[in-house]
This record gives sequence, structure tokens and C-alpha cells, in this order.
Amino acid sequence: MRKPFSIWLACLCLIIFSNSGVAQDKGSTDITLGSGDLIRIVVFQNPDLTVEARVSEAGTVTYPLLGSVKVGGLTLDAAEKQIAKGLRDGGFVPQPQVNISLSQILGNRVSILGMVGKPGRFPLETFNTRLTDILATAGGISPGGDDSVIVIGTRDGKPFRKEIDVPGIYLDSKREDDIVVAGGDIIYVHRAPVYYIYGEVQKPGSFRIERGMTVQQALVQAGGPSARGMERWLRMHRRDKEGLLVESSPELLDPIKPNDVIYVRESFF
Repeated sequence: MRKPFSIWLACLCLIIFSNSGVAQDKGSTDITLGSGDLIRIVVFQNPDLTVEARVSEAGTVTYPLLGSVKVGGLTLDAAEKQIAKGLRDGGFVPQPQVNISLSQILGNRVSILGMVGKPGRFPLETFNTRLTDILATAGGISPGGDDSVIVIGTRDGKPFRKEIDVPGIYLDSKREDDIVVAGGDIIYVHRAPVYYIYGEVQKPGSFRIERGMTVQQALVQAGGPSARGMERWLRMHRRDKEGLLVESSPELLDPIKPNDVIYVRESFF
């Protein structure tokens, strides 16, 4: 009775081990190992080969029987196959079942530049860190920052670039734009677009363009016309697609575009 029970117990352990590996892979197979990452390597039924190792600057870990193993730049699944191949080809373990889990992620970092609270390089501490998560880590977009951010990186070995309207993720229910960021990504937040207003207004100068802003709202933001100005006496200077400056008389409900220049003329009466 002992032998069938031992076989059953071994099969049960194998199923548990395999399921745990699958659960991890679902959330982490897209994570690429980098220098500084701390990993735990387990070989089923070989406790002497269970180690925790930190990936070196050269992208390697030191592993029993195999010595230096290159894992930097590999996904967890690829790293498992790499070690399993070494154990099998070396004749150390006939059919190795290798499982690698991440204990600490340091090698996968994202650079955040531009108009944020704390620009810099930040580690991805979870397998599915999203754009809004990493922006929050950087202190969020500063008051002078644009609503849209640019994400540059690599996906599936190909260059990746995407411009994302951050408020639109929530205001327009575009949750699919809250993408999962990857190690090596660069996130850039440009300064917010502005318009310029001068002439007979209370507060001439440059002001941030808010979402959907009209000429009338731009006047309000500048304190409105002065005692000698009138909102009907407006001139707009805007550059066309060829970069030429075009002058016009805008309507109050016309939209404001980046770098528009509004002149409020003096009333003659």
C-alpha cells in the first residue's frame, strides 16, 4: 500500500507545482529580467538546487552545477527553459522541472520626464503596473503639464509610441488607454498648451488652455475686458497648416487652439 500512496503523493505535488507555475506565468511571462532583480529558482524534487539569486550587471546569475547563467533580457518562462536545458544537457537532472519567481524587481525601470511632480527613473514593483499607477508614483502631472502624455518603448521587439489623453481614461471611459507599462519605457509629459491675450483686458498674458475652451471662456480667464474694451472687438492671430499667420475676427463660441493670440481692441464709444 505504501508504494501506490507514494506515487499518488508525488503526482499530487507535481500538479500543485505545475499549477503554481501557471498562475505565476499568467501575470508575469511578459516581465523581462534585468540587473538588480532578485529571483527564486526551484527545481522539482531537487531541494539542493533551490536558490535565491540576484541578476548581476552583466545579466547573469550564479547557479549550482551550471555556474554563470545568462538570464538578463529573458522572460521568466525563457529563463526557466534556459536553466532546465543546462541541467538536462549537463546530465545533472534527466527531466528538470524549473520554476522561477520574482522576489524583487529592480531591473525593470521606467523613466518619467517633463512636467510631473518628481521626474526620474522608477522601478516596476508589480507585474501589471499601469500608466496611471506610475504617474502617481512620480507625483502626478504638474499644474503646468499637458493632459496628454507620450509613451515610448518596445513591444514584441518593435518600437512602440503612443500618445494618451490621461483625463480621457476617466472622463471618456477609455480605460483601454491606461496601458501596462514595461521596463525601459520613457514617459514624457510636455507643458500644457497656452494661448496669449493682450489689449484691453484685466489680466493680459499667457494662460493654459482648458479642455474644450472657447474664446469667451478665454476672456473670462483673463479677467474679462477692461472698462475701455469690448468683447465684440476681438482680433485673433493663428498660424495655419503652412505656418503662416492668419488674422481673423473670432466668434465668442469659437474654440481656442494652442498658441492663439487674442487682441481685445479699445472701444471707441
